[in-house]
Amino acid sequence: MNGSPKDPVPQPEGQEAKKTETPEPQPASVRKAKPDGKLAGTALKEEDLKDKKLLKEIWNEPGLSYTWSAGVAIGTYLEGLKKGKLMGVRCRSCNRIMVPPRMFCEECFKTVDEFVPVQDTGTINTFAICYIRTDASRQKRPQIPAVVEIDGASKGMGILHLLGEVRPADVKIGMKVRAVWKPSRERKGDITDIRYFRPMGPDELLPAAPTAVKRAGGPTAVKRKAAPKAAGKTKQKAAAAKPKPKTRPKRKGA
Repeated sequence: MNGSPKDPVPQPEGQEAKKTETPEPQPASVRKAKPDGKLAGTALKEEDLKDKKLLKEIWNEPGLSYTWSAGVAIGTYLEGLKKGKLMGVRCRSCNRIMVPPRMFCEECFKTVDEFVPVQDTGTINTFAICYIRTDASRQKRPQIPAVVEIDGASKGMGILHLLGEVRPADVKIGMKVRAVWKPSRERKGDITDIRYFRPMGPDELLPAAPTAVKRAGGPTAVKRKAAPKAAGKTKQKAAAAKPKPKTRPKRKGA
């Protein structure tokens, strides 16, 4: 009896029938990666190992350019530097003035947007004498980075900058300093628009101006002492103001 093509072929006793599986079709990417059962790529030679030609990199310049925003707070700060002034921001809740500006108060967590100018003078909070540049190379003439608390800002508010026109041995904590600005044509809106901070001279450390007194219903005026009046007129007024002694009436027959 003839078997159909689908019927299994009879096998001799003691031997199991072997299954024939048809390989599934592979994607084109796999067939290209492994042509004829071999791994893709370039085989290494003995000379390549000796010459260490194992990796080759090719870099192409993309020629991309980009810009980014400094944000409202720092953007206002940089604009002030370009104009030759330092800007801070006031918190309406705790009344602190913060330098550099920021968009929220880190103590009361309130949004801040009241920008106010501060002075370009300050006090040295701390400093260092550095003989090593940023690239770890040594230099004979040291740089003096310092944290300067800015006048007009709240206590502890300041910036990190360099000191100049001063010997390292003369720098003291608590020293008053003033910013030395670049010329206006050279400013770009960077922190380097301030060249450095220098010590303030004795003529710059003047006492406070006279206290202004606001008159009721009038403009603000400075309170001053009255000039002394002439001695003669003062005596005449004093004599005129002195009361005359009363005289008793005389008795008859006295």
